[in-house]
Amino acid sequence: MDERKDSEIKARKYDTTVERKYERELVVTRTFNGPAHIVFDAWTKPELFKRWWAPQSFGVSVISCDLDVRTGGTYRLVMGHPSSEQPMSFFGRYIEVTPHSRLVWTNDESEEGGAVTTVTFEDRGGETLVTMHDLYPSKKALDDAIASGSTSGAGEQFEQLDQLLVALRASVRSS
Repeated sequence: MDERKDSEIKARKYDTTVERKYERELVVTRTFNGPAHIVFDAWTKPELFKRWWAPQSFGVSVISCDLDVRTGGTYRLVMGHPSSEQPMSFFGRYIEVTPHSRLVWTNDESEEGGAVTTVTFEDRGGETLVTMHDLYPSKKALDDAIASGSTSGAGEQFEQLDQLLVALRASVRSS
């Protein structure tokens, strides 16, 4: 029976939806096969987060990942790319942290102020609906982000998160 459950976990596929909801808001949604507390851990534990956040096709690697996940805490990601001599830093602060259900953070690396990201985790009986809202400071800021390609990796990121969750569940079963 466990073998059947494992194959069902691997066979189940979910789509990632990316929509521009309003002139300043981009919304990404996906259901994951796993309980909210495990999906939340993948967003809040540095050793897990760095395994899925950077889309592999972008050729970017996570050099360091510091997450102080609490209301008022900060984060800093340093990423590298073979074509760039200097690493890229992404940083901000957590505005709200509600374990297993909600994260809100700022994206402060931009001089004109970055987007505010809100991620919700809705437990649906062993599955989790993740909804990520990026609210940009202006229509132009979102237009620029889309034009630069920086918003195009969400589907791949969420697929990598899904693969991580399958691996985590398999390692729990084999323990």
